[in-house]
Amino acid sequence: MSNAFFQVPPAVNEPILAYSPDSPERKSLLAKLNELKSIQADIPMIINGKEVRTGKTKTMHPPHELGHTLGIFHKGDAAHVLQAIEAAMAAKASWESMDWQDRAAIFLKAADLLAGPYRDKMNAATMLCQSKNVFQAEIDAVAELCDFFRFNVEYMTEMYMQQPLSPPTIWNRLEYRPLEGFVFALTPFNFTSIAGNLPSAPALMGNTVVWKVAETQIYSAAVIMEILMEAGLPDGVINLVFVDGPVAGDVIFEHADFGGLHFTGSTGVFQKMWNIIGANIQKYRSYPRIVGETGGKDFVVAHHSADPVAVATALARGAFEFQGQKCSAASRAYIARSIWPSVKEKLVRDVQSFRMGSPEDFGNFINAVIDEKAFDKISGYISEARSAKGVEVIVGGGFDKSKGYFIEPTVLVAEDPKYVTMCEEIFGPVLTIHVYEDEQYDQMLHLLDQTSPYALTGAIFARDRSIIQHTTKALTHNAGNFYINDKPTGAVVGQQPFGGARGSGTNDKAGSILNLYRWVSARTIKEAFVSPTDYRYPFLGE
Repeated sequence: MSNAFFQVPPAVNEPILAYSPDSPERKSLLAKLNELKSIQADIPMIINGKEVRTGKTKTMHPPHELGHTLGIFHKGDAAHVLQAIEAAMAAKASWESMDWQDRAAIFLKAADLLAGPYRDKMNAATMLCQSKNVFQAEIDAVAELCDFFRFNVEYMTEMYMQQPLSPPTIWNRLEYRPLEGFVFALTPFNFTSIAGNLPSAPALMGNTVVWKVAETQIYSAAVIMEILMEAGLPDGVINLVFVDGPVAGDVIFEHADFGGLHFTGSTGVFQKMWNIIGANIQKYRSYPRIVGETGGKDFVVAHHSADPVAVATALARGAFEFQGQKCSAASRAYIARSIWPSVKEKLVRDVQSFRMGSPEDFGNFINAVIDEKAFDKISGYISEARSAKGVEVIVGGGFDKSKGYFIEPTVLVAEDPKYVTMCEEIFGPVLTIHVYEDEQYDQMLHLLDQTSPYALTGAIFARDRSIIQHTTKALTHNAGNFYINDKPTGAVVGQQPFGGARGSGTNDKAGSILNLYRWVSARTIKEAFVSPTDYRYPFLGE
């Protein structure tokens, strides 16, 4: 039983290792990559702390090396989803009654395990199965996930310290209960850290979770689960299932104990789930919490006072790191005509210098897109652009899936600011640029606002401070994460809480205390030390 107000270790951002040639971390990671490629993994679901193998298996292949098999995972069905719900509900009472510092200790230990003995395995699994280069894996699968675990613990303690006033003879208290029922975490392929945070943030606050991962992220998801179990997570708190989305939804959204949804994925899927939840609202014990981070059509605006070199660098990184498969990736840009020649020259030169291939070769900046469905969608946009009137491919434009799902980083210049690739989310290495006349800056800002339903990330480049101020105000509702003279990607936990509004989600800011508030249901307790003994108030006196 707690008998002190405990102080958790201060949260600091996990240092990012450099993996420079001949560094010990580089040698260690290369060895782990070779090890994982030399074995065939057999990955089960985890329900109530037990490994569940169904015999209905599916193979895993690196997107950049389709001829190699990393292993298999065991697919489940509706019965396994129901088992996961039952396990979560059975574990709920003991988990939510566990002292907060013991819940905190699990995730703090998980962060240290990830940063230490599991660092290579987590990076290697992410690099191989999600085709991330070493830097993209390190900042995501290790550093950011460590940050989520540590900073969420710190935010939890800050939340618990927020208490109401207590006048004389009264003690007012506020307790932060977990939600009734279970939480459904539905996670994407592109960020291992997001996949780890979506189930763990609600769990930290005392909730139990059913976790469905994207099939293309199962390898690193299994490592996350391995770490959490070694850190002491009790059975049934987080239950990992490998089922198709509609299969999970058909069971979960019909269940009376459905308490919340923590989602990152497409806008269409999120809206469909919201509709289903709304239609079933009378079935639930409580109103479910719905938290989602969805699509983006993220912009870069370059004023004529901007530094062309900085603009080009931000576009090269912001549009093409991890093959543009980030909801925050720079996908459309508006460049002032007077600086466009300088921007174009450096951008084309930079993109032409990119090496593309396997992430196992640390010299490759660009790797493969995640799967054939993504490849076909992205390459379709490029094929259409090649023949479209008023659209120029100024660099890239090639693609090949004979050995892996490789698409060259592609830059389009569109005369029409409403051309399809300026409007629709592509989620791949395609950047479309519209060049505007310097004197039409305000018209361009209005056009930007009207072009996309999304409002996730965006960036402004300018040296003129009055323009920075003006643009920041003009685009108030266009981005939940807004960047000044920097690329619109790379949010860091504890520094830039992440999330957008409009068609980009509920803006509940993963990596902040705001997100954790969504996974609690507060109870106010008023205790009178001196109870009234007469119903009469003074105003009743004669």
